[in-house]
Amino acid sequence: MSTYKLNYTDSFVNGDANSLCSNPENGFSDLSSFAQSEKAVQELLSQQTPMQATDDHLIEFSEALRTVAKALRGAAEGKALAQAEAAEWKRRYELEKSRNLKLQHKEPSDGVSADESNSSYRMEHSAKSPRLYIQENGNSGRNCTERICTHEVLQDGGFNSTNGESNKLMKKASFKLAWGCKGANDQHKKEIVSFESGNITTAERSSKQISLTWESNPQTVLIFTKPNSTSVRILSVEMVRWLRAHKGLNIYVEPRVKAELLSESSSFNFVQTWVDDKEISLLHTKVDLLITLGGDGTVLWAASMFKGPVPPIVPFSMGSLGFMTPFHSEQYRECLEAVLRGPISITLRHRLQCHIIRDKARHEFETEDTMLVLNEVTIDRGISSYLTNLECYCDNSFVTCVQGDGLILSTTSGSTAYSLAAGGSMVHPQVPGILFTPICPHSLSFRPLILPEHVTVRVQVPFNSRSSAWVSFDGKDRKQLEAGDALVCSMAPWPVSTACQVESTNDFLRSIHDGLHWNIRKTQSFDGPRDT
Repeated sequence: MSTYKLNYTDSFVNGDANSLCSNPENGFSDLSSFAQSEKAVQELLSQQTPMQATDDHLIEFSEALRTVAKALRGAAEGKALAQAEAAEWKRRYELEKSRNLKLQHKEPSDGVSADESNSSYRMEHSAKSPRLYIQENGNSGRNCTERICTHEVLQDGGFNSTNGESNKLMKKASFKLAWGCKGANDQHKKEIVSFESGNITTAERSSKQISLTWESNPQTVLIFTKPNSTSVRILSVEMVRWLRAHKGLNIYVEPRVKAELLSESSSFNFVQTWVDDKEISLLHTKVDLLITLGGDGTVLWAASMFKGPVPPIVPFSMGSLGFMTPFHSEQYRECLEAVLRGPISITLRHRLQCHIIRDKARHEFETEDTMLVLNEVTIDRGISSYLTNLECYCDNSFVTCVQGDGLILSTTSGSTAYSLAAGGSMVHPQVPGILFTPICPHSLSFRPLILPEHVTVRVQVPFNSRSSAWVSFDGKDRKQLEAGDALVCSMAPWPVSTACQVESTNDFLRSIHDGLHWNIRKTQSFDGPRDT
């Protein structure tokens, strides 16, 4: 249904309202009450005795009466204008309706189409009346024409019993939906759903199972290892030798690991590493694949090394829990053979990008370095004995005020970590969203939320807070938030892709069964009481 705006013209304000008010057909006779009210106010003003300059109260009362008279006059003019506009639109609608009914039951004479014979009327009202253009096929070999139809004409209707034609014209419009990142250029905009004839149906989604196929053979791998572990050190030595000798790959390791390999044997001088942060920022342009030997913490550490795009990760389980590490180290050769050959199923794990805005900053763009987290960002009260007081906003809309031990903003990959311990739900890692989980809230009705991925969450320490707060990113880089400081979090454009042993859903369900013993209990015995 078309919308339109009523424009108030100067001609009405300058005197046309009086002529409209005198027209009984427009329904303006009730405006006499406004005129009588204004007249009574004017008579009351004229009956006032001359006031002394010192009588301030009477002067104020006189001014108030004049203000009331002015308001009554404005209300009368406004109502007259609105009713005049409504009457004009009603007249145009009735005229349009009658013309469309004539066009349906009557063919134009002398070979001139109805649309052509009424082109002057259409042009006259082209900028004033709401309309809808549709395409239809005419009868008797007429070409497709563009016709102006009202909303009523487009409703469903049956067939005319006289000529067998439909007495209501209708054609449903097609449309498309798209999504994109916020910004002026929408450079990450992607079309996700298309529609035929205006019918909404399901389509490809970002959470479907994703398969990775190599277009060229991988040339370089980067290995991250869990520190201070003898079994991990032994496996890394064996894996580096095998990848170099049997696959001919270029191998990068951390500086600490390279020193360990060289202490083992000088034959590991082919292993490469980095020196400074500048070389780390360029690793994603050189490395085709990441291999982690450890637990979920090693995966977090590997992802934190990349502030932008992250190469695919093959995580081997050598820790206590393995929500992100589906591969077993005993079969590392078979696993790496399959991964290097491809195709492989991967899980896209979304990350949060966070930055702190200090109250002392002169401008909002004067923020600290952006932090990327794969699990969660946690705001807590630290060593203070007072409850945290945090104001939370979602896309500049106020959400709530958190009073408790703190707040967790988690990714769906981190739903099985701190958020789960605080009472949050377990969510499949490929579900795009941000988990909003309070820590020990001082309210029985404060339940966790799951927000959509495209929102921006801002958590601010109010100026009247009794103490400061502390924020940590994936359990590291702990920073203090003073009164007036704010933490801003949104979904990062660079996810972390981890290889799957089977596929994403199978690996997720297996991890919560094996790691958390989720819903594992004895089966109810069959020799108990039964319904008769």
